[in-house]
Amino acid sequence: MILLAGAAPAWAAEHPALARARALYNAADFDAAIESALVSREQPDSAHASALVIARSHLERYRQRADVSDLTQAREALVTIQAGLLTPRDQIDLLIGLGQSLFFGELFGPAAEVFDTALGRADGLAGKDRRQLLDWWASALDRDAQLRPLHLRPGAYERLSERMEAELKQDPGCAPANYWLAVSARGSGDVDRAWNAAIAGWVRALLRPETADALRADLDRLVADALIPERVRARPPGEHADATAALTTEWDLVKQQWK
Repeated sequence: MILLAGAAPAWAAEHPALARARALYNAADFDAAIESALVSREQPDSAHASALVIARSHLERYRQRADVSDLTQAREALVTIQAGLLTPRDQIDLLIGLGQSLFFGELFGPAAEVFDTALGRADGLAGKDRRQLLDWWASALDRDAQLRPLHLRPGAYERLSERMEAELKQDPGCAPANYWLAVSARGSGDVDRAWNAAIAGWVRALLRPETADALRADLDRLVADALIPERVRARPPGEHADATAALTTEWDLVKQQWK
């Protein structure tokens, strides 16, 4: 969840109900956030920012409950918002909300494009929030690639790989970049590089302890469920059992040596 905490100084004079709605959203009390934002939405000066809180609260409720009415109400609130009347930070959150609405509507390619626009303005986001946005973008691009014919998928994954390589040069411990670099290498058909990226990601996880466990769990699933079986399939059938055992041992050794 991308938090709305970054623009606190700009809210000093805003309607108390809107400030409360933001706080409730950040506390993941989305029902109460909607109720409070409905009050502040009646005030012209806070109507558009309130609609944004309402929309994003409905999107979070949709993630929790999969109730289509939440997705509909989020979209209905989003289309009423005038971006020019929002703070710069709220404008980024509007883009994120639009991208999430498209994503949940299974329009993954358009969602990726909107998230990409938000990333272009992400200098105003805290590091954690930017990494979450990066993960949204990568997830949308990956889902879109999976819907394409096989011969068209590598291009999407090359785009994903290029961005993750650039992200890792700036932040080697970035969890989304480490995970999606391995995924993108696999998607491009380079399973050996995906294997190397997974091991490197496991080691680089040490650079950001607060996300290390989650990143390593994701990498472990990727290796066990996808990379080992795919590397084994490249061997003659008679070697599959031995190859599986050897690769599993190699991966387990990495995990033991780099706890």
